[in-house]
Amino acid sequence: MLDLKNLEAFVWIARLGGFRAAAGRLNTTQPAISARIAQLEKELGVQLFNRGTRRVTLTLKGMELLDHAERMLTLQAELVHAVAESTTLRGLIRLGVAETIVHTWLSRLIERLHNRFPLVSLEIEVDTSIHLRNGLLAHDLDIAFMLGPVAEPDMRNHELSSYSMAWVASPSLDLPAGRLGLADLARYPVITFSRQTKPSVAIQQMFKRPGLPPLRFYGNSSLASIVRMTLDGIGISAIPPAVIERELAEGLLRLIPAEDPLPDLDFTICHPVDSDNPLVPIVADMALEIVRAQRHGAPTDKRHLSQTIQNENLTDRSDA
Repeated sequence: MLDLKNLEAFVWIARLGGFRAAAGRLNTTQPAISARIAQLEKELGVQLFNRGTRRVTLTLKGMELLDHAERMLTLQAELVHAVAESTTLRGLIRLGVAETIVHTWLSRLIERLHNRFPLVSLEIEVDTSIHLRNGLLAHDLDIAFMLGPVAEPDMRNHELSSYSMAWVASPSLDLPAGRLGLADLARYPVITFSRQTKPSVAIQQMFKRPGLPPLRFYGNSSLASIVRMTLDGIGISAIPPAVIERELAEGLLRLIPAEDPLPDLDFTICHPVDSDNPLVPIVADMALEIVRAQRHGAPTDKRHLSQTIQNENLTDRSDA
């Protein structure tokens, strides 16, 4: 019988292109990885890697083995997922998260995961979806909740959640009454997500219409910083109301009725198709359960937010 640890080392060398990278991924040493491959090659009686180049490549026999090895590791992960007791399951999940998720329901996921799998460790990376995508492709992350999908064929995507965006400002900001057009909004600095993100690109395109003044755009990778700048009256922001429910309820911020709708934020669960981490489907299922529960009554539901914004628009129109 082949040792699954040796097959695991083989698969990660093939994926990452080197013994050192595989050792880092498996939290071991390069000599230990080399020893596993030497044992595997001895058991099979074939050479699996071409070692003469800068990047380690598979031999023909190595290519033949890779598909079988990946299927064996996937089957092992499915077996563990199906029969292992939650209180004894160990492992590490490297989770990438867009900051909107952090400000809405991530803490519930962490609490549920800890209660069900107390021996599982969690590493969380909070970043823009662009960087999370790169982390997935480089196998630095096991799974990510991000603005997706990731189009590469070796990535699997599941619809997760959607949040409305709205124009938001401090009540201290001197805004015209009624629904505001782009020309009205362009009088103020626009504070939103980083320049290269999907919602940011869409907002910048909105303000490229003829006759509008140049846009003062304050892109920011920190959602908490965007909220702080908006509270301080530096400008108007384009963010999901779901992340500022307390500020809205206390009157510290207000929704701005606007003529032009903002794009929704559509989040996706993304992970490699060939993931052999049995914790990946568990975390994905938990996230979906939390989002489904949230849709059935929590105030961060997209339909609730859309109605809130619509009511705000009607109120301001009657005041005008």
